[in-house]
Amino acid sequence: QLQLVESGGGLVHPGGSLRLSCIASGFTLGDYAVAWFRKEAEYWRVIFSCISRDGLVTTYSVNTTDRFTISRDTARNTAYLQMNDLTSEDTGLYVCAVRRTCSRWPSDYDDWGQGTQVTVSA
Repeated sequence: QLQLVESGGGLVHPGGSLRLSCIASGFTLGDYAVAWFRKEAEYWRVIFSCISRDGLVTTYSVNTTDRFTISRDTARNTAYLQMNDLTSEDTGLYVCAVRRTCSRWPSDYDDWGQGTQVTVSA
């Protein structure tokens, strides 16, 4: 069965770093573009960036361009979001999603993970 499972979240102090993982099972993640979002409300998600099947990155969030980096490891069937210099405003549920090509619109994505919680607090 196709699954996306996020991990790597947790409690971190302001200025700290986390690396989130998006682990695919039941399918080959390399056949899909992968995007990272933060769920801000029911039916509302904010996209940070997307990485294509060929490894090309599209950045959508101007506020995190210099702090968040998306990557993927084909051999591990995993995508990552490296998060640096975290602030309290970064707190939230981070989810990954896939589709054949990158899109800025959450509704375009076909499959979603359940999310991993990131809490930034002193």
